[in-house]
Amino acid sequence: MCKQTEAPMMDERDMWQGRSEGMRCHSCIQYVDKEVPQGQMRIGRCRRHAPTMSGFPVVFASDRCGDHKLNERIS
Repeated sequence: MCKQTEAPMMDERDMWQGRSEGMRCHSCIQYVDKEVPQGQMRIGRCRRHAPTMSGFPVVFASDRCGDHKLNERIS
């Protein structure tokens, strides 16, 4: 019979937890806000890739993707 050994205890903290919170569309240099009536969800256009026949994709300000590039002009 094989004796099973326990894996060494690792730190339980997730070092990546919450890291992407600051990487949402509203803080990306490719994001352009769209004016919407007050009280509605904030939306805009993602200009990361070339537009399609229907224009640039519409995204929520709270969305995120793997192409995020921080806009340093936003506080």
